Amino acid sequence: MAKEIRIDSERVFSGKILDLRVDRVLLENGKETVREVVDHRPAVVIVPVDESDNVIMIRQFRYPVGNTILEVPAGIVEISESPTECAQRELQEEIGYISRDMRTMGGFWASPGFCNEYLYAYIAKDLVPSKLQPDEDENIEIQKIPLSIIPKLIRCGEIEDSKSIATLLMATTLF
Repeated sequence: MAKEIRIDSERVFSGKILDLRVDRVLLENGKETVREVVDHRPAVVIVPVDESDNVIMIRQFRYPVGNTILEVPAGIVEISESPTECAQRELQEEIGYISRDMRTMGGFWASPGFCNEYLYAYIAKDLVPSKLQPDEDENIEIQKIPLSIIPKLIRCGEIEDSKSIATLLMATTLF
């Protein structure tokens, strides 16, 4: 498979959660082109399932899409933590639980055409109450959704978040 070789790179924006760079690359055919790349630390996405086979989801306003959406807990891996540690922290911050049975389901690239964010996918069972202070910029409503109706909610457009859809579908193959 052909690879592209970076000739030079210019960071055009540095922010709190992402950076943007513009790279000039050399294609296999000898031509040059430009690639815009969003640099983003890895993240986790977790499907928490309670003892009654409900998925504990969150509903929150997402400014970029201008709407409140239904999604599973997720968050950016801090430099000092492993993905599994991050998954436990996000569960505590967003839904007020930790998991005594946290299992990886694999992972995937968020949007590899322009972003290098990798998402580690987990299923969390055997949930135990353990609350951390939520992030100050998050206003979250918790909802318990029966696992059995998740495919229907995806099909009808009630769940539109790609990371949630991917991990929920991964989780339904385990049941």
